[in-house]
Amino acid sequence: MEYSTFSSPFDTFTIVWKETSSDLKLQRIFLSDPEQKSEEKAQGSFKRIELGTSHLITALCEKIQGFLKGEEVDFELELVDFTKCSEIQEKVLLAEFRVPRGWVSTYKRIANQIGVNNGARVVGNCLAKNPFPIIIPCHRAIKTDGNLGGYQGGIKMKRALLEMEGIEISEKGKVFTDRIYY
Repeated sequence: MEYSTFSSPFDTFTIVWKETSSDLKLQRIFLSDPEQKSEEKAQGSFKRIELGTSHLITALCEKIQGFLKGEEVDFELELVDFTKCSEIQEKVLLAEFRVPRGWVSTYKRIANQIGVNNGARVVGNCLAKNPFPIIIPCHRAIKTDGNLGGYQGGIKMKRALLEMEGIEISEKGKVFTDRIYY
């Protein structure tokens, strides 16, 4: 497996992938947070990874960097490897992927959408372990009461990403919008 670390307005992010003779599949995207850099997270999570380069990864990096600067970017899932996700996590991630830019959903609404009654906590846990943040826009999931909830890149990053998408947030971290998906 290989990895590359890239700069962004939110410190760094690291992409880990596996390349075979026939294809390339993303294994993880790590975001830096206030406690730990993305490269350290990647090296701690994968025992055998080496620095690498790939034109597909460079192209993806440019899209992620644009997104993190506030540009409207559409991501595809063709490079994403869901094989290490549980069936429920894959359903959660695919439902979250469908939440459009400038909209939010709640953990409870996503749970209801995929047929998991009283599943807000399950959805929250799946998104907390989202292996593909930014591509799967888990920053768009909030609590039912309008509070932001958590985020792998830290709460400041989540807030900034939502605000770049036009979502209004109070000083106390409560989302104000009628653009609720599902």
